[in-house]
Amino acid sequence: MTSNYKAIYEQFTFWLDTLGYSAHTQQKHSRKVNEFFCWLTAQNRSHINQIEQHHITAFLDYQQTRKSKKDGRTLSETYLNDYFDGINKLLEFLHQVGAHTTLQPTNQRFKLDNDSRIRKIQPFTIEEIKLLQSQIPNLYPNFNYQNRERKQQQLHLVFALCYGCGLRMAEAFKLTTEDLNFDKRTVFVRQGKNYKDRIVPMSAAIYSALQNYVYNFRSHIKCSHARLFIQTSVSVANDLKHLQAECNNFELQTKSIGFHILRHSIATHLLQNGMPVENIARFLGHSSLASTQIYTHIVNR
Repeated sequence: MTSNYKAIYEQFTFWLDTLGYSAHTQQKHSRKVNEFFCWLTAQNRSHINQIEQHHITAFLDYQQTRKSKKDGRTLSETYLNDYFDGINKLLEFLHQVGAHTTLQPTNQRFKLDNDSRIRKIQPFTIEEIKLLQSQIPNLYPNFNYQNRERKQQQLHLVFALCYGCGLRMAEAFKLTTEDLNFDKRTVFVRQGKNYKDRIVPMSAAIYSALQNYVYNFRSHIKCSHARLFIQTSVSVANDLKHLQAECNNFELQTKSIGFHILRHSIATHLLQNGMPVENIARFLGHSSLASTQIYTHIVNR
């Protein structure tokens, strides 16, 4: 990245922060803009004044045709929309700081096929969730005790927060002990999606699991930050996949595992157990009831 792009990138990230965007949104936009600047540099466009409309079009076209390093597939429409949003936000920023000759935001987006998205969601059954949790103590038997305990404790926390409390990944990974109120048995979620705070109740099992994690594990770990998770989300995500591989269950192993599918799973189970959709929406922190209605389709299919 050239010095010109680096200076703009730093100002852009600061601008996002001053506007109050969540850390997750800031990181998402910043990553896409960083990729754009690196791509421009490779195209011998070293200054922002050299960018023309066809450069933006070429970059977005490239993203639509390139293969993911993770699985070799083309990028999903949701992921591509992140690129469109990031570039548009950059152009908006440039106009805000007085670069009036900058190109206008394209406002290009893919219209997502909601039915197709719903069909791809494969929540775990209650029995599969129990099987996954039961295998945590068996994970990484060849690791020394300290490393093994850290990884196993992080997985217990994932199930307590992303499944038991229905938290999004970003919400879970920024929690601190101050956000847990054991007297009232609640979890305070600060600035979740759309910058909304919410309070999530702890069930008896989650209350016990979180107390065990905080007092018997986290309080004894020396760490440079106060967050509950001591590992990165990428590291824990890999541990989730290793956990799935440990389970001797073909149906379970055919499903995609991740933080958000645990959230989908608890929402589905609550609906199956008779909780009203309106209550599930509040539990999940949905702004629109339509977002929660997808679980009705999942249960009925």
